[in-house]
Amino acid sequence: MVSAAEQLARNISFSTFGKAKELQARIWFTLIALVVYRIGTQVPIPGIDTAVYAAQFGAASQGILGMWNTFSGGAVERMAIFALNVMPYISASIIMQLMSTSVPSLERLKKEGEVGRKQINQYTRYLTLVLAVVQSYGIAIGLQSSAGVVSNPGVFFVASTVITLTGGTMFLMWLGEQVTARGVGNGISLIIFAGIVAELPRVIMSTLALARTGDINPFAIFAIIAVMLAVIVFVVFIERSQRR
Repeated sequence: MVSAAEQLARNISFSTFGKAKELQARIWFTLIALVVYRIGTQVPIPGIDTAVYAAQFGAASQGILGMWNTFSGGAVERMAIFALNVMPYISASIIMQLMSTSVPSLERLKKEGEVGRKQINQYTRYLTLVLAVVQSYGIAIGLQSSAGVVSNPGVFFVASTVITLTGGTMFLMWLGEQVTARGVGNGISLIIFAGIVAELPRVIMSTLALARTGDINPFAIFAIIAVMLAVIVFVVFIERSQRR
């Protein structure tokens, strides 16, 4: 059986796309939202010395910190207002999904259909706020403990950092929901995808540079590429599978 997406892909043309005004509006809205997201990843939080922070980040950019920077579209590297990205929302969603199978009240809400789903989504937003505050507070304390990064450390810096980073996460959560409702699809996934794609060229170039200097075995790079291609093929195979 041919899916609706495949039928649309076969029948679409420039003439039909030119007449699809609603589709054009959704695409433009999505593009503008992603541009706003990318601008936010370039604006650093107030009160830090960006040059000192960049030097310290470069010395500790390996491991989990570098992965976090990739998922945030480089916002962590610049300690931008979107440095937390939508990770608190993702964590809150996972926690709520787990709790909805173990907490009786949430399990009942899950079975109530659309009304219950909206209530669970509201709880997810509240939990996102709590997680964002806790994480941003930890970041503020960590920045203060780094020598020379914060211009004027103190309560005001901690408060402004918590408000800025938490506000950035809540804005991205709202922006993702708007893209889902008025754009082309899952807004949260598109935001994460845009961040990864923005950092992908830099990651590839740095990996090739390490291979040229001998820090990474070239065979390991080919192995990583092979695993990535295998994962893509497997995901496409599962997405196209049908239960007969």
